[in-house]
Amino acid sequence: MPRTAAPPLISPPGDRRRASASVVLRSVLEHGPVARSTIARLTGLSPASVTDYCARFTELGLIREAQAPRRAGVGRPHVPVDLDDSRFVVGGVHVAVPYTTVALLDLRGRVLVRRELKHRDTEPRGVLERAAAGLAALLDGVPGSRPLGVGVAVGGWVDRDSGTVVEHPLLGWREVPVRELLGARTGLPVHVDGHARALVNGERLFGRARGSRSVLHLFVGNVVDAAFATGDEVHHGPRSQAGTIAHLPVPGGTEPCDCGRTGCLQVELSERTLVRRARAAGVVDGVNPMDVLAAAGAGDPVAVRLLVERARLTGRAAGLLLDVLNPESVVVTEVGVLNREDCLAALREAVGPERAAVVAPTSFGDSVLAVAGGSVVLDVLYRDPLSASPRLI
Repeated sequence: MPRTAAPPLISPPGDRRRASASVVLRSVLEHGPVARSTIARLTGLSPASVTDYCARFTELGLIREAQAPRRAGVGRPHVPVDLDDSRFVVGGVHVAVPYTTVALLDLRGRVLVRRELKHRDTEPRGVLERAAAGLAALLDGVPGSRPLGVGVAVGGWVDRDSGTVVEHPLLGWREVPVRELLGARTGLPVHVDGHARALVNGERLFGRARGSRSVLHLFVGNVVDAAFATGDEVHHGPRSQAGTIAHLPVPGGTEPCDCGRTGCLQVELSERTLVRRARAAGVVDGVNPMDVLAAAGAGDPVAVRLLVERARLTGRAAGLLLDVLNPESVVVTEVGVLNREDCLAALREAVGPERAAVVAPTSFGDSVLAVAGGSVVLDVLYRDPLSASPRLI
């Protein structure tokens, strides 16, 4: 009977080099301006290796030498290095149910400019063509900016490896080759992922979860999904289907779901449900959940109750996922939790007092959708900077 070779105990040289390059660039991101000797101490790499990577990153235009500190006495001062965030940008695209967000971000994940493009319809080619045109207009408005690539974040089932939206029922998308379509329109490398996974990476790189050994992100919009990262890896599962929680049953739920059951998590928490209930109560007359938030801000007690109840149910869902996954930190993206202290309090109360401290709203405020798109491509850059970097210098 033929034997299957055991996997090697030592990583191939290419994997080691990729990992070393990643840890050096992330050290500059997290600690810059930082001396090369400090990077060596933080990463455990030899000073010679750190110097080599820094020289390569400088050549690529990703880092630069910062001003040397003044130093009294003899000896040459250490010249620190820092990210060069003046040369390159990345494009971020987030496709939501009512609109697409397009944005440009710098290498620190900061949103430089963004725009919302309301859908005329949700036919995928048209949506992506308008997104490409929107990105081009943003680039025209930032002279001298050089794009490294485009990240696309979408709800539903997204296959990262193929760059395909496998299924998004609310958009009516099925097997949409987003990477291929948007790449043809922009001429840039395009990377695609689910928005919850994108935001886990954004939080780990640029947000409150930096340094956490494990992170859970719960996204509650029209789509409800989750993502979990442990160590330096986000769990994707076969064909990137991990994090699908839309049809978890909610005890006592009353909303009918398209799957044929009643009380599924997504239909109970959906922004569509929130707004429909607000309309039925005479709070709003439109379809925008921000109108419910505005009504609550103006003191409407029904709007306040609807938002607090939604936050409390979100907390129950987060508590269930905490029981299963036991992450070190939990990040929640939900409109009430992000904007109102009473909603955040209700969320944490539902999670439970012993675990409330590990739960926080997203770090990115009202830029969260733009950051989701940009984080997809920035995660690729920071994981493999030598391969993902441009050859345009």
